[in-house]
Amino acid sequence: MNEEKDMADARAILAGYRASIDNIDAALIHMLAERFRCTKAVGVLKAEHGLPPADPAREQQQIARLRQLAHDAHLDPDFAEKFLNFVVREVIRHHEQIAAANGVTKTG
Repeated sequence: MNEEKDMADARAILAGYRASIDNIDAALIHMLAERFRCTKAVGVLKAEHGLPPADPAREQQQIARLRQLAHDAHLDPDFAEKFLNFVVREVIRHHEQIAAANGVTKTG
């Protein structure tokens, strides 16, 4: 009987953790959507002024900043960098599409 109660308690704790994870995942999605709304505006501005879709100097600054934030938050900085690189690649792809739609063909 004690084993059944322990298992029921573990399941209840697990359900609580999973509910928190689900809430965090939802917040992440909403934050990413807001980030991409902002980067879309950046892409339009860049295209309108003939600026390149990528900004390697800015990307390096962001990587250094996020690595430090990750370190301070006890998150693996390598993971944070991989995540940022993934997001930045997607942003650049969007900026290239916006530039092409605005007749800008040079991506340098």
